[in-house]
This record gives sequence, C-alpha cells and structure tokens, in this order.
Amino acid sequence: MEYRDYYQILGVERSAGQDEIKRAYRKLARKYHPDVSKEGDAEDRFKEVSEAYEVLKDPEKRAAYDQLGSNWNSGQDFNPPPNWDQGFEFHGGGYTEADPEAFSDFFESLFGRGGFHRSGFQQGGRQFHAQGENTYARIAIDIDDSYRGSKRQITLKHSELGADGRPVVKERTLNVTIPKGVTEGQQIRLAGQGQPGMGQGKAGDLFLEIHFNPHARFSVEGKTVYLDLPVAPWEAALGDKVRVHTPDGPVNLTLPANSKSGSKLRLKGRGLPAKEPGDLYVVVDIVTPPATTDAEKAAYRQFRDAFNFDPRSDAGGV
Repeated sequence: MEYRDYYQILGVERSAGQDEIKRAYRKLARKYHPDVSKEGDAEDRFKEVSEAYEVLKDPEKRAAYDQLGSNWNSGQDFNPPPNWDQGFEFHGGGYTEADPEAFSDFFESLFGRGGFHRSGFQQGGRQFHAQGENTYARIAIDIDDSYRGSKRQITLKHSELGADGRPVVKERTLNVTIPKGVTEGQQIRLAGQGQPGMGQGKAGDLFLEIHFNPHARFSVEGKTVYLDLPVAPWEAALGDKVRVHTPDGPVNLTLPANSKSGSKLRLKGRGLPAKEPGDLYVVVDIVTPPATTDAEKAAYRQFRDAFNFDPRSDAGGV
C-alpha cells in the first residue's frame, strides 16, 4: 500500500487554512472533472483530489492524518502504525458525500470503517432541535480487563476548527466500565456521551471499539486465548508437570512425553469468560539452553553422541 500526501495532491502547505484548502480543491476539481477535462488521467486525478479533500476538509480526519507525521513521501510503502488512531474521537461515518468505492486502500486503511451516521433533526415552534451525532473511538485494554472486568479512566482527543482555520486538538477524560468477557472489536456504548444536541435535542452516543494491548505470551482470537509456554528440551522429551500462569490464575499442567514445538494443549473453558466461555490453548515452545562454557558444550556433545538423530531426515536431504 502506498502513502498518499494529501497536502501535495491539493498543492497546499500543511499549515493551510480551511478556506485555502477549499479553494484548491475547487480549482482542481474543475480541472479534472471527467465531464469537462481532456486530460488522459482526468478520472483518476479527480478521484485523488476528491479523496484528499475528503480528509483535509474534516477537522477530525485531518488532525488524525497529521498525527502520522510529515516524514512520509507519496508512493512510499506504508502500513498504519498499530493503534495509530487510539483514543481519537470521530464524528459521523468514515465517508461523507462521496462514493466509498472511489477511495484508495490508503484511505480505507485509515478511515474506512462502517458507520455512525448523522442523526436526523426536527424543528418545533421557533426553536431548532437536533439530536447530537454519535461519536466513535478506539481504546486498548489488557487481556486481564476482559477476564475480570475493570473500571478505566480514558482520555479521548477530538478536534475543532480554530480561528485560523486549522484543527485544534482538545481532550476530555471519562470513567469507563469495561465489562467482563469483552472481545476484540466489540463496541461499548456510552449513552449521551457523543456530540451535544441542539436546543432540546438529545446528545448522541459514544461508541468505544475495544482492542487488546499486545502481550508477550498471550494472544486472542474471538473468545479463544493462546498462551506460549517455554519448555526445556528434557521436559518436552520426558514429559513433566509444569505450572502455567494463565490470565485466569495458575494451573498445574501435565506435559506429555515427546511433545513437539507448536503442539497445543487445550484447557477447556479457560478462555475469555462468557455464557459459553472460550478455551485456552497452551502452545509448546521448546527453548534450547545456550552452550557457553566448556562443560555445557561437552554435555551437548554427549547428548549428540547418545542419539542417532537427524532432524532433517524428512526434509529430503535439505
């Protein structure tokens, strides 16, 4: 996937105000509109210009895009940094007025999520009433939070247009209850914590999408948890009883003799909690001790001579 410099596409500086961005877009849109342009690549350029404006006209998308920094060049290989938009609050959906199919993979990777759309409005008497928009943000939690439930204080960032037409990032802090058994990608709804309404209109809701912080030994797929268990070669060969520290507490596990690296041992119901809890799989990882001293090297030579073993016998002589 290639990085897109939206400022370069519109021909404006990163410090440009919203009026300057709008003027640049209108000029280029007229130039490359497929109905009037004679340029050979008019349709592609028009889509490119429209995509850039879709981001830079929106204070929240623009502020989030600016977080990626200015060290990227157009066409450079790009993958969004993990949790690049964590804690950044968005209003409305990923798209506004344009066809989602017209956007690039780059845009889709940053903003192409389904959506929370603008609420309807109603007018009564002289006073205008409108329900506030729903808002959306991603937050990262630890696996332990899902096993036990927790209360967290989170800080969310959102942006507003400043007097100079540039987005200004502001923060707010909320106390959030993380329900027990929450899964990756699940959304928590906080009623009335979205955009304020107008007049007597109700405030919108805030939807928090849950993601798990990376862990050195645990990984999660749905309700299933995987735990990497370091095992000494003799434990794997002879079998042993080992104490395994799971997110749900320690467990005494019987390691079968002749266990292989990558083999899985199932602990039923020890995955994420739920009405039907997930399972936990202990994944065997055989760790070879280093041979640094003469005695350790001699032990390995004795070990080698004791076995008639070729680890590549099934690999066609490789």
